[in-house]
Amino acid sequence: MRKEIISSIIKIQAIILLIMVPTILFAQEEAEATPPKKAEKPVRSPFAASTLIESQSYVVFAKKTLVFDMQHRFGDLNNMAINTDEFDLAGIYGPSNIRMGLTYVVLENFQLGLGTTKNKLLQDLNWKYAILTQTRSGSMPIALTYYGNIVYDASANSNFEDEYTPYKETSRISYFNQLIVGRKFGKNVAVQLMFNYAHFNLIDTINRNPDPTETNYAKDVKHDNFGVGFAGRYKFSPQGSVLLEYEHPLTTPDNIKPNVSFGVEFATSSHAFQIFITTYNSIMYQHNMVYNTKEYNKGGMRLGFNITRNWSF
Repeated sequence: MRKEIISSIIKIQAIILLIMVPTILFAQEEAEATPPKKAEKPVRSPFAASTLIESQSYVVFAKKTLVFDMQHRFGDLNNMAINTDEFDLAGIYGPSNIRMGLTYVVLENFQLGLGTTKNKLLQDLNWKYAILTQTRSGSMPIALTYYGNIVYDASANSNFEDEYTPYKETSRISYFNQLIVGRKFGKNVAVQLMFNYAHFNLIDTINRNPDPTETNYAKDVKHDNFGVGFAGRYKFSPQGSVLLEYEHPLTTPDNIKPNVSFGVEFATSSHAFQIFITTYNSIMYQHNMVYNTKEYNKGGMRLGFNITRNWSF
């Protein structure tokens, strides 16, 4: 009886093998005949740097990339008359603003950064995440990136208190958030739209309304502010490009003016140098968006440059 059971089991196993072997071989042949699907490749170098003139680009570099930024703004393009006390060589000799920052791409498509700015002693923590990346095949036609920061104003306590406003440490803090939608067209043109939001815990009403004696000078002040922007890059040579930016505040008072910037960029695989004319001076995005009173057609333009250097680890 036992031998019969064993014999039956062996026969069943043989039948199963006879059924399975052709199926396995067919599946293997089919797998060998079907090539593996290739990973989608992103478009090549839509922008040479993670920063543009006065904005962020939608680019996030490869994982383990360290980025150093030096951003410099000279004084207003005003007095060019020599042999006078006011001569400042188109603002180059005038008061300047400087920011230095370090950014590291911690994870794929995600970076973290720290920076410090001369005017108002602004200290910033920032981050950027590439939500969508445009592909060469066109399967993803656009890029979508989110940028944000927290800025701490380390200037004197007196800037955050008066007879009506007690000092609070949180009054020093402001926030900025930006959603960037971009696309590269062909080999040489890249454009992007920016949707901006800025929040200040404490509003500087005097800067926003130059006459503090006005009875209702604070009537239009807001803690939350929105804006939009456009930026573009045209690459005219392997290393050279033209840059253009425009940013418009939507919810600030009438005396707050938009940004108009244009310049040129010279870049290699690990270095970018941008020199330009701009109406912004604060460098930090929320301060530019909410407090800028300079106008391009009323002597408000200034020279500036950005230097970006990348290292891959």
